[in-house]
Amino acid sequence: MSELRPQVWLNVVGLTPRLLAHAPRLRALGEAGCAKPLGGIVPAVTCSAQATALTGLAPSGHGIVGNGWFHRDTGEARFWLQSNRLIQGETIYAAAKQRAAKQGVAFTCAKMFWWFNQGAPVDWSVTPKPLYGADGSKAFGIQSDPPQLAEELERVHGEFPFHSFWGPMSGLPSSDWIAEASAHVLVSKRPTLTLIYLPHLDYDLQRFGPDAPETATRVAEVDAAAGRVLDAAKQIGAEVVAFSEYGLLPVKRHGLPNRVLREAGLLKVRDGAYGEVLDTFQSRAFAVCDHQIAHIYVRDPADHDQVAALLEREPTVARVLDHRAKVAMGLEHPRAGDFVLLARPDAWFAYPYWLDERRAPDFARTVDIHRKPGYDPCELYFDPTLLAPKLRAARKLLAKKFGFRYLMDVVPLDPALVKGSHGLLPLDGQDGPVLIAEDRTASHAVSTLADLKGYSLHRMGLDA
Repeated sequence: MSELRPQVWLNVVGLTPRLLAHAPRLRALGEAGCAKPLGGIVPAVTCSAQATALTGLAPSGHGIVGNGWFHRDTGEARFWLQSNRLIQGETIYAAAKQRAAKQGVAFTCAKMFWWFNQGAPVDWSVTPKPLYGADGSKAFGIQSDPPQLAEELERVHGEFPFHSFWGPMSGLPSSDWIAEASAHVLVSKRPTLTLIYLPHLDYDLQRFGPDAPETATRVAEVDAAAGRVLDAAKQIGAEVVAFSEYGLLPVKRHGLPNRVLREAGLLKVRDGAYGEVLDTFQSRAFAVCDHQIAHIYVRDPADHDQVAALLEREPTVARVLDHRAKVAMGLEHPRAGDFVLLARPDAWFAYPYWLDERRAPDFARTVDIHRKPGYDPCELYFDPTLLAPKLRAARKLLAKKFGFRYLMDVVPLDPALVKGSHGLLPLDGQDGPVLIAEDRTASHAVSTLADLKGYSLHRMGLDA
């Protein structure tokens, strides 16, 4: 069999054309090939952007309308689901596998920490996946296919630093580990297509804002991690396409659409022993907030005008997208809200629905990405009102080690702490996604995230 030209997709989250100046390895790659602003999508959030890159479709086509959405059949708002079957479009790895088989050539794919990893038709995959005990406890871990791959990577590179992948201690160690593990897979498995996700930069851009003094250092750190991937790709003769999903904007304020709806009598809660929880069955309207986007679900169409008018008056709301506007933006899909809110560039939407912090649900003060009916960047902080929060966390981890039940309630409830967000298309392309490729033809072949699939199929030699 003849061999296909191997490709590496290096997803450096949060990198922009403006920040590329602080990334010497990636900048050199672009200077030898091409580096340019890359057209993004709305919502400019991880799951939607990755699905667009994988399929070449807008959210209206692939169905990933955010990092989470309201599941009308179960009455639940669910975030960060990993099943590849959620994508309603042909992915690049599915298309490549089919085309390679028709041509009688070998194709393999590795998917390293990209989303929608579980059940993906790839040869090697690794993703963060905790284990949950019957008593509510959680054990950190990664899951791989084949299962022995995770064991191999942790034996060679040490245990995956899960605490730095998300939460108050998130940072460089997780991206360093992913880069090392990805380089290992590149050299030892030699996939035809390798998808790699480096999240490090995203964390501090949300914590401190993209205009913070620390930003240049953070960019240099993730660039060094990317350099390990570039070296491994060069070793096996793979062509690298580096890009980002979105750029982040500095934010100075936040909107609370769920509180607006609750104060209007449209949102209902169930109170209980562990605080108030959103009651989606009794609510006439509620918001599923996701950075600078919020999906508004309205039970009765008769309430549409009232809900739209109510939210249009909010100072942090730039637009309320109705059916026609959603169609125009590529966001019309059964999973999307009846309305979609777009924030003003200096604002973002927080999910809280309680009116009294004493009635906030117990999970609100924890890192709990699955039970919260919205994305919560406050999980990136230790609560500044706590005395020695890191010591408090260490004591709870010790309790966990000895088998005691514990609640890691160290997350603040103050959305004003957040200094950076994303979800909108940037006003200036220098602050949006970036494309960096060693192939100069990418400069005219790739204009948007949706072009990546077709471009890479062509570069691998798998044109339709």
